[in-house]
Amino acid sequence: MLQKAYPYYLANEAVYANEELEVIDKYSGTLATRVAMADTDAIDKAITWAVKAEKPMAQLPPYRRQDVLKHCVQRFQERFEELAESLCIEAGKPIHDSRGEVNRLIDTFRVASEEAVRINGEILNLEISKLSVGYRGFVKRVPVGACSFISPFNFPLNLAAHKVAPAIACGCPFVLKPASRTPIGALIIAETLAETDLPKGAFSVLPCHREGAELFTVDNRFKLLSFTGSPGVGWDLKARAGHKKVVLELGGNAACVVDENTDLDDAVQRLIFGAFYQSGQSCISVQRIYGHKSIYSELKTRLVESVQKLRKGDPKKEDTFIGPMISEGEAERLQRWVDEAIAAGARLLCGGKRDGAMLDPTLLENVSHDCAVVQQEAFGPVAVLESFDNFDEVLDRVNDSAFGLQAGIFTRDLYRAQKAWDRLEVGGVLIGEVPSWRVDNMPYGGVKDSGLGREGIRWAIADMTEERLMVIRTAQI
Repeated sequence: MLQKAYPYYLANEAVYANEELEVIDKYSGTLATRVAMADTDAIDKAITWAVKAEKPMAQLPPYRRQDVLKHCVQRFQERFEELAESLCIEAGKPIHDSRGEVNRLIDTFRVASEEAVRINGEILNLEISKLSVGYRGFVKRVPVGACSFISPFNFPLNLAAHKVAPAIACGCPFVLKPASRTPIGALIIAETLAETDLPKGAFSVLPCHREGAELFTVDNRFKLLSFTGSPGVGWDLKARAGHKKVVLELGGNAACVVDENTDLDDAVQRLIFGAFYQSGQSCISVQRIYGHKSIYSELKTRLVESVQKLRKGDPKKEDTFIGPMISEGEAERLQRWVDEAIAAGARLLCGGKRDGAMLDPTLLENVSHDCAVVQQEAFGPVAVLESFDNFDEVLDRVNDSAFGLQAGIFTRDLYRAQKAWDRLEVGGVLIGEVPSWRVDNMPYGGVKDSGLGREGIRWAIADMTEERLMVIRTAQI
């Protein structure tokens, strides 16, 4: 059960400044709890404290950073059901999916605790000519300093963790703005960090109004901005971020190719998960499905049968697979895209109906390529089907997108798998799997409109650190 009210966290300390932000139960539409909102003055103070914490955080020995992360792992395990229940309420995520995200939260902090003590450098052989005889080079990684983090609503625990955990591991103080629709998970992470002995100012977690959030982008005291969210917002933030490093994890309209001679039982099972897991509200949700013409009819039949069996409803019930979208407005937007596609000649195979924020899982075929449900990011329980007969040609279709996050290929042909890896313009190619799969120690991110940089603890640490060179000259006597 959620608390009556939650504070924000300023320079490691809970602040019950107000109860301004209402957090709504996404299924019932009722008030679930209230959260304190930070104003511009509080955000400015948080940045000031983060800058003050740069030196003590950088000087914190790796084993102590590891101890902080291990403490978080232990406390998250102890508070497992509380975290899952809060996620189910604030995000409308089915309870079994909520538990899965808590497990990933724990994995992310555990991996970060391991990486904290192996942020290593390099010895360089500089004697590449007579001019550099007697010179040696040494490189180490040092934290960039205060970081600005903005996390999204759809994975409010794990996507916040992918910013927070590597920052602690490498010694970067941070100020985090969680999504206003789903702030509770980030605040529980902050509450857990407040139990540790991190230097004052090492972290602040501040739900805030949009006007206050401007400082997260434009304030030059930040050395790095890491944003996860929509492409339109992300690229605008980058344009206004000034000289700081920017990491963007943005949207997608992920494609999955089902080649001939594929195990359809396996492929259909994974496609159903990939397209409709947490109501499709994932940037790597399967949105475009391409089936080889030799198996297309059977693939379509099996997909429709499986989709129609999905149970939708109250996310707190153990057997619910499809919960509400984050808001009625988002459900209305996606239903409008479906209706526009049908009006343009698409065939509705199943779904298409909406009740408030609940949109039925929907499959379409024969969708015009210029329809929004193909071109844009659906971010909901909708997928489109299309047949192909040439593998090279279907790779071109996958690439014919403004996005490039991940792609899935179901094939038993090793050479086609390698060709997909070579040719697809995406951050990751998954063979025998849907693009919706992610494990928390792998490099994760996209190209084109899907973003810049990579998440995954080791890669995030690389972004949050700089290489510093030392050269030693030994006199030649």
